[in-house]
Amino acid sequence: MITSYTFSHLKKNLKKDFSSLRRLKVALLGDTATQFLVTAIRGLGFERGFDLDIWEADFNQIERQVYDPTSELYHFEPQIIIVFQSTHKLLTKYGKLKPQLYESLANTEMDNIGNLIGNINSKLQAKIIYYNYPEINDSVFGNYASKTPASFLFQLRKLSYLLMEYASKTPGFFICDIADIQNQVGKENMFKPSIYINTEMVLNMDVLPAVAAKTVDIIAAINGQFKKCLILDLDNTVWGGIIGDDGLENIAIGTLGIGKAFTEFQYWAKKLKNRGVILAVCSKNTENIAKEPFEKHPDMVLHLDDIAVFVANWENKVDNIRHIQRVLNIGFDSMVFLDDNPFERNMVREAIPELTVPELPVDPAEYLEYLYPLNLFETASFSEADAERTQQYQLAATRQAVMNEFKNEEEFLKSLEMVSLVEPFNKFNTPRVAQLSQRSNQFNLRTVRYTEQDIELINKADDYFTFTFTLEDKFGDNGLICIIVLKVLSLSTLFIETWLMSCRVLKRGMEEFVLNTITDFAKKEGYQYLKGEYLPTAKNEMVRHHYKNLGFKEDNGYFLLEVEKYQNKTCYISAK
Repeated sequence: MITSYTFSHLKKNLKKDFSSLRRLKVALLGDTATQFLVTAIRGLGFERGFDLDIWEADFNQIERQVYDPTSELYHFEPQIIIVFQSTHKLLTKYGKLKPQLYESLANTEMDNIGNLIGNINSKLQAKIIYYNYPEINDSVFGNYASKTPASFLFQLRKLSYLLMEYASKTPGFFICDIADIQNQVGKENMFKPSIYINTEMVLNMDVLPAVAAKTVDIIAAINGQFKKCLILDLDNTVWGGIIGDDGLENIAIGTLGIGKAFTEFQYWAKKLKNRGVILAVCSKNTENIAKEPFEKHPDMVLHLDDIAVFVANWENKVDNIRHIQRVLNIGFDSMVFLDDNPFERNMVREAIPELTVPELPVDPAEYLEYLYPLNLFETASFSEADAERTQQYQLAATRQAVMNEFKNEEEFLKSLEMVSLVEPFNKFNTPRVAQLSQRSNQFNLRTVRYTEQDIELINKADDYFTFTFTLEDKFGDNGLICIIVLKVLSLSTLFIETWLMSCRVLKRGMEEFVLNTITDFAKKEGYQYLKGEYLPTAKNEMVRHHYKNLGFKEDNGYFLLEVEKYQNKTCYISAK
């Protein structure tokens, strides 16, 4: 199972009302027929809350559209460009080469791709999604194909590696792994020779929903829509058996029998945690008994320090998941809940429809093979700070507990001994800046998303000023938690193009510290006004009155602050 949607279902979606959905302009360039692919992508976009306005280039017109500065592509000005250069066309190109050029196919093709992408980037600030290459073995060399650079298979695999290497170094360029779809469904289901010969379609109709799902996963991640948290049941989900009944020695984990399935499941969860996904536990159990395997079982892969929020009691799981959501302060639509019990799954699914609750197989041995194709945790970025996310949420819980001991909030904030390092965007913080812009939805005044490529362009521009803020206290370091981008509107006015902040640091005076910092900067640079804007989304209602609360005056849909009249606000954060 890659996606539960059929092409017929996605096609019917095109008749529905898209007016309330977020609109994105998407261009699709392909060297084979793509009309039905457009239908599938647009229909899948509807399922994910997007109105994808797709312009489709004529068949096999990629080079003309890219290299002609007056082409329809540039007139359309897409935000996202999908490029589909098929393995079949590459095989045809290989067949036309002189034998002495066989060994240079991958390098030559990668140069062509680099030139293509470079040309697009010189004219548009669009994100690019590039479909990779499902394998075709022409069997000219048999098994020897893996030993000789003269074989098509050798060159194809080399090109796939070069493409990944290129993507790792190219901000705003994303690979859509359709080769993985062929690995899952088989070439006979991915490609139908008779359809290709008669229609120039290299993708079978039945596989189009899967390709569309992978494509929209990337589009969603680029635009801040992805899963941040995995909530785990324990008994018969993380281990086999019931800890309260079977006891520590008798639960199934380890390297033998069904225990191996649970161990491998734990390794998968651990890797997600190390990548930055928050792990939480929601179990009907006595807490000290539920924690015992994490503390004492020698075969446990997961330990208590891997879990950001641990909830084990005899209350209903719906209420407990709501508690986890409040502690983490992220949306239900950013969370996934895994539970072996169909009754519990259905109860949670009905009560919290925004939450993703996969229908786990009955056999635990099938858990991972079921979960892998769902691609639940797509991401558009990765940074070293991700590995520290669990610890940061644990520290947040500790702060909350300490705060409850204080009768006076002011005294609590003073006791934290908070310091912040303020820096402009630079090559060291760029990955985290891009990631925070893509992840932040609630405290995000205008919800502008930045890739590393966008940040590089801002750094080179003369009309931008940038700020990043960290926050550290006596309990630990929260890392980079706030971004400000100021754009010069005139000799007198700076526009706050972006003000976003991690919700982990709310109610600690960071908003006041940030405003003090940027008004001080504006004064020194001779600007008279800061101009802000709030663009509402489904998720940022919490900052609707942000500027008013800080003293800005409403002005024709914007908010103005007179810099000279501003008096620094009280906060208990010091500059580092």
